[in-house]
Amino acid sequence: MIHLRKRMISLLTRTRTRGPCPHISPLFYPHRLLSATKCVAATPFAVEDYLVATCGLTRAQALKASKSISHLKDASRPDAVVAFLSNLGLSSAEVTAAVTRDPKVLCSDVERTLTSRVAELTDLGLSRPEIIRLLIVGMNHFRHGSLRLNLEFWISFFGSLDELMQALRINAALLSQSIEKVCKPNLALLQKCGISVSDIPNSFMSRVLTADPKNLQEALARLHEFRIQQGSQSFFRGLCTFAILGSERITKSIQLFEKLGWSKDHIVSAVKGDPNILGFTEERVRRSMEFLIGVVGLEVPYIAQRPTLINYSIERRLLPRNCLMNFLRAKGLFNDKPTFFSVASISDDIFRRRYVHPYEESFPGLAAAFASSRAGENQWEQLYKMTGENRES
Repeated sequence: MIHLRKRMISLLTRTRTRGPCPHISPLFYPHRLLSATKCVAATPFAVEDYLVATCGLTRAQALKASKSISHLKDASRPDAVVAFLSNLGLSSAEVTAAVTRDPKVLCSDVERTLTSRVAELTDLGLSRPEIIRLLIVGMNHFRHGSLRLNLEFWISFFGSLDELMQALRINAALLSQSIEKVCKPNLALLQKCGISVSDIPNSFMSRVLTADPKNLQEALARLHEFRIQQGSQSFFRGLCTFAILGSERITKSIQLFEKLGWSKDHIVSAVKGDPNILGFTEERVRRSMEFLIGVVGLEVPYIAQRPTLINYSIERRLLPRNCLMNFLRAKGLFNDKPTFFSVASISDDIFRRRYVHPYEESFPGLAAAFASSRAGENQWEQLYKMTGENRES
């Protein structure tokens, strides 16, 4: 025993006097451990690359998503979340969709948050497929502490999870907004206006349920100001638009139309026809008016009576159709000149059957010119030259 003890002491003494042995793990040498730690710390966690490689996001999606989770230092928590979602039953594509919708889910504590939410929903009687459906639609509200309470309330209100899911596809904030402070006051006001439960799931009216109650009150006052009759389709659309936009935004939109030469009566007429025009950006409204008045030659009263003209895309609808109709008029094909609104408002299929197909044989290249203008190109000059005609003045 004494001999063995001496042998061990001898070995330990020789080990301390020698340099690091290549066969011994670097963990035995503090200076090497410190050096390795510095190396690891010098390489930050590449969030954007992780989102692309592990979560399946495109580079553009990852660039956008990474901004909200740039504080992540390593992949431990994101890996745990991705594994949790996969084990729950989400496909790779569904995991990608969930992370795209709510990148911050990757920062979640799986045990304290995600597992707890799934347990709460299971206690409510939801099946695993139903939980997955709910998670995909309302990912950015799934982590909210009031999820169970809100879900119980809305399932009872709508009558079934399927009916609620229709509303959630339009407004998933129903899962997290305060029931007592926001949703119940709004519901009471909607019911007072004659809006029933059956009106809500399949329309944007569900977004009104989570709007600021003050905005909803102001929206009703605006509807009265525009003389929009309660119960009409314009009333439903206007209530939704005005409540979501808020009074300040609506006032600015009205002032914009006034600057563009619209009278109060013109604005009232247009809003009664399509309240959504007050939600368009200033650039959108100005471009539409410049085209309709400057290019087509319409006047404000005509547009005010047909406000959906402002809603149509210039590039994909109004411009191509206007160019084609000008070409056909230059050929003297219309004795009864169709109105611009009748041309602009019909579906693309009907427009082609009525104004493109009947004239293709007489004017080869007509369909191609029409298609090119929809694609942002211009073959009309070439078509005019081919037919030896000048443009309609």
